[in-house]
Amino acid sequence: MASAPYARRALASTALLVASTVMGPAAALSGTERETSRGRNVILLVGDGMGDSEITLARNYTVGAGGRLHMDSFPMTGAYTTYSVDSDGRPNYVTDSAASATAWATGHKTVNDRISKTGDTDRAVPTILELARQDGLATGSVTTAELTDATPAALTSHVTDRSCQGPADMERCPTDTRAAGGTGSIAEQTISHHVDVLLGGGKQRFDQTITQGPGRGTTVLERARQQGYRVVMDVRSLDSVRPGRPVLGLFAPEELPVAWTGKPATVGGTTSQRCVTDRNHSDGIPSLEALTRKAIALLDARARQKSAGKGFFLQVEGASIDKQNHDADPCGQIGETVAFDQAVKAAREYAAEHPDTLVITTADHGHSSQIVPMAAKPAGLSATLVTDEGAPMKVSYATHAGEEGQEHSGVQVRIAAEGPEAHRVLGTTDQTQLFTTLRIALNLQ
Repeated sequence: MASAPYARRALASTALLVASTVMGPAAALSGTERETSRGRNVILLVGDGMGDSEITLARNYTVGAGGRLHMDSFPMTGAYTTYSVDSDGRPNYVTDSAASATAWATGHKTVNDRISKTGDTDRAVPTILELARQDGLATGSVTTAELTDATPAALTSHVTDRSCQGPADMERCPTDTRAAGGTGSIAEQTISHHVDVLLGGGKQRFDQTITQGPGRGTTVLERARQQGYRVVMDVRSLDSVRPGRPVLGLFAPEELPVAWTGKPATVGGTTSQRCVTDRNHSDGIPSLEALTRKAIALLDARARQKSAGKGFFLQVEGASIDKQNHDADPCGQIGETVAFDQAVKAAREYAAEHPDTLVITTADHGHSSQIVPMAAKPAGLSATLVTDEGAPMKVSYATHAGEEGQEHSGVQVRIAAEGPEAHRVLGTTDQTQLFTTLRIALNLQ
């Protein structure tokens, strides 16, 4: 149950939430809001494709139907809507990760596949990470996907299409090329911001050669080193990093390997199975929890180096909950949800020692998995798992019958928080309002 002070703050915020717009940029902060925010740091954790079904699957399988995950015990819990728009501003009821990340990163709705640019005029709009850096805060982004994938890209770049990840990938972004006067690919833009901590996958994008503008003839990775980044590629190198220089961690050519494996869902269903949970970490690839703990430690120290009065902003993405859902792989997605929950634990442990830290956990959109009765005969794909409680659980995937894999769903998703301004997630809000919450908590103009 929420405490009395939190409850009073929640009631007082209702008018603000109702009055705020969900179709455009968030309003400028009032002086009162900036003065009363007690926040110094924000840790935003995004489970890609982690709707209520995905959370329930992970809970049932691991801690049991009556148990609770770390993400289940936040004091403030609400829901937010996730729709994107078309170029005329009409709702597109099922978003992709690019448009949804743009919504919370900038406060603007946009069209699917676009990264931090408007849906109608294709105009770049500032992101929360850019605003935080301009104000002197330390900044970081951690993901199990490529650092150029949609969610991290929405913080550090502005492109017409999410596919434009490296200099060789610009076919769908002709106006964003350096030759056309644009800012280049996602990878090029990402390193240009001098973000203090960048940890994830996607080395293949940074190995591409810059063909236009500054750094022409060098790879993006070489350009990053020239700009002062310390580049690390395994656990040992990451452990040795100390605050000071910005760090770029690239731990896989593409996304990081999943934590758990098992038999994907099939037509007619699989035989009962237990997930394989003992992935060998000797490959030098850190877990999401380890990445999160290291990022927090580096950003905490970096913020103190930069200014005693400023904090940090960190985004952490558990990306392959979504990717394994697309593949109808219940063990893969459950393992990634559990790994994400461990990152949530790490963030909450830091916040317990630093009460000026706002921790938010949410998803960017819903996805395809559903828990159905054991007697059900799903029209699509299904799999049966035996949970840690020893009970059978049938999982159905039926959002797409083609070869491309399962689809997102358009449902509202959970958003939960603790710390300064946590009451702003209560009720039913929209993704664009998360941008306002982040900005207020960080005392940004």
